[in-house]
Amino acid sequence: MTTARERDGPLDGLRVVDCSDMIAGGFATTQLADFGADVIKVEHPDESDPLREWPPYDAGEEPRSSDDRGVSLWWKSIGRNKRCVTLDLSTPEGSALLLDLIADADVLFENFRPGTMERWGLGPERLRKENPGLIVVRQSGYGQTGPRAEKPGFGTVAEGITNWAHVNGFPDSKPLLPPISLADLTAATFAVQGVMFAVFERDVGRGGSGEGQVIDMSLYEPLFRLFLSEVEAYDRLGEVRERIGNHHENAAPRNVYETADGYLTLSASAQSIFENVADAIGRPDLVDDPRFADNERRVEHADELDGIIESWTRERTTEEAMAEMEAADAIVGPVYDMADIFEDEQYAARNDIVEVEDPDLGSLKTAAPVPRFSRTPGTVDHAGPRHGQHNDEVYLEDVGLDEAEYDRLRDAGVI
Repeated sequence: MTTARERDGPLDGLRVVDCSDMIAGGFATTQLADFGADVIKVEHPDESDPLREWPPYDAGEEPRSSDDRGVSLWWKSIGRNKRCVTLDLSTPEGSALLLDLIADADVLFENFRPGTMERWGLGPERLRKENPGLIVVRQSGYGQTGPRAEKPGFGTVAEGITNWAHVNGFPDSKPLLPPISLADLTAATFAVQGVMFAVFERDVGRGGSGEGQVIDMSLYEPLFRLFLSEVEAYDRLGEVRERIGNHHENAAPRNVYETADGYLTLSASAQSIFENVADAIGRPDLVDDPRFADNERRVEHADELDGIIESWTRERTTEEAMAEMEAADAIVGPVYDMADIFEDEQYAARNDIVEVEDPDLGSLKTAAPVPRFSRTPGTVDHAGPRHGQHNDEVYLEDVGLDEAEYDRLRDAGVI
């Protein structure tokens, strides 16, 4: 039997075995690890998580060779706070060792193509026979059922089939994909939510059932769930939303406005805030203009209103425009790149970027855990470990293999 290592955070004592790779499972288990879960990341002995090969790379302070491109900063981010072991699940001995790993675990993540775990004799029924309280999170492109269940899936496809790409962009542009892995990251967040629901039901809800269950998490459904009111609007009214750029169908003014040296963002759907904006730009007459009398009519005339506001912002630097807007109690903000974020006093005051020491890179800055807890905050203990870095610790100390068996499995390529 294995026991979860002691860690700080509200999830101290929760053990997670992560057999997934790439972003959705990786980020979900990163969030759990940030808040104290003991996450054991399982990779194939010969084929590591592809994210270890994603740029940008950093050669570190002492490159190992002249042609060494270094380590992936993607991996350093998404692998943080985890322990990494290697294990070939497709072998009988590897399958047996996974059963040892999950014997008293709380959660297992996997994102193989549906049917793969069953083919290895590691389907949910077998896993939960070994550990009835185990919560199994199965992540895949389309879920475990339906006509597309066995198809491979990536976040890009999910972003295309969920209405997201269709509504993203300007009216005269083709559909736009997001600049981040939005479907994967959304699925990861929903997966964490699902795990917490299942843990609560197992341990607390109505006395606690004591039983685990399977969480079937597709890549497309969490993103689809974010389209509030649009399912209902099509059902009842036949409405299909189109691309409207930076506008919002229910708020005006709301846009990115050019300034003399950059851009600022502004939103003022509430009547009182719009009146403040009108005062700030020296146009109190806009409040009495029939085109802008209320939010509904401002939405109808958003382009005209944006033109008036932007003619004012273009004559001022971002700092000047924001100062005048904020003096009138309008709600505005700058448009930051990452360099701006590193210099911003709000980010600094809340320690949104923390620093850790890494054996490959030395000092490394990374995003702090979110959200904040008053008593049991999340922490970043270390960045992403090396491939198989914790094999000795997990298999010899936690699982309890003797050294002879450990050496035999390693020599056989099982670990």
